[in-house]
Parts: sequence; structure tokens; C-alpha cells
Amino acid sequence: MGITESYKAPETILKILYDRERREKVFSEFLKLYKHDVSYDWFHEYFEDEHADRKKKKQDFTPDSVSNVIARLTGGKKGMVYEVAAGTGGMTIRKWWSECLQETPFRYIPSEHFYMCEELSDRAIPFLLFNLMIRGMNAAVAHCNTLSRKCKGIFFIDNKKDDLLSFSNLNLMPYSKQVEDYFNVKFNDFRYPPIKEG
Repeated sequence: MGITESYKAPETILKILYDRERREKVFSEFLKLYKHDVSYDWFHEYFEDEHADRKKKKQDFTPDSVSNVIARLTGGKKGMVYEVAAGTGGMTIRKWWSECLQETPFRYIPSEHFYMCEELSDRAIPFLLFNLMIRGMNAAVAHCNTLSRKCKGIFFIDNKKDDLLSFSNLNLMPYSKQVEDYFNVKFNDFRYPPIKEG
């Protein structure tokens, strides 16, 4: 991806996600690299080692074993999944995977599943978006403080083809009062640049 220093990863990944042609090429390369195994969060250890602020923000990751148990406990029902402090998306991915296993690839319909993630970390957001989009998920990602509801932006991720084997698109929700009210957030002064999807 052209990342030479780990501190550059979040910004570089976000730039890649904003460019449809480039991101789909990177997504295809990642799928080959991981032998198309999308059942887990590939960034878990890397992010925890390189980007998590464990001292100041007490950032830590839910172990895979706990994510697996929670995915099983919540069953394979279709509908909406809500995760606060989503990090890079490990728990959401495990839940999504458990739902995928309930059906065949030809019967799984992405539009019957929706994931709402909230995350405070500027560093985690690009990894979270990457993880959801490469898996063809439908989701909303609020870059916000779950307690104060102060928000930097909300991304809407949609699988327009409604096909499990397709990548999702990236959209930025408008910075409007209607969006604030709907998601129960208050936008701060930060603004993501607009996204131009082709």
C-alpha cells in the first residue's frame, strides 16, 4: 500500500479508501494474501502493537475467543448489529462471519444484515472502514465519542450489488441536523473531505 512507517498507515489507508479503483486493487491483493479467509480481523495484532494507545486511552482489543462466544450467543438472526468501541472491527467481523455461515454464498443477501459501529480513535477508523468494505458489508460507522456523542463524521458503507462476493462503497453522510438527530450525535468542527464514488 506504499506505507513506509506505521504512523502513516491510517492516513494512507483512508486515501486508498477514497479512491475506488485503487482500493479495489488493494482489496483484491489483500484477499489473495490472506487466501480469501475473511473470517477474522487481519489488522488485530498489527493495530494493537503499532497504534493502540493503551496508556492514555486504555485501548485494548477483545480477544478472538470472546468475540467468537459473543457471536454464538447472539445467534444467526438477520437484522442490525450495534457495536460501540468497535476498534478495527474484530467483533463485528466475527458476528458477520457467523451470519454468513448460516447460509450459502448464493443465499446470503447483504441487504438483510446491517452493522452500526462507533469508534473514537482517529487511527482505528480507516482500518475499520477497510475491514467492513472488503467484506461487502452494509454498515454505518460513526467516528464519535460514544458517551459525549461528539462526532467527527459518519460513514455509510453499502454493497450496491447486494452480492456477498462484492466490495462495498464508501459514502460520507452529510453534516446536517437531520443526520445528527438520526444518529443522536453532535458534529464537532472537524470535517472529512467529500467522497466522490464513481
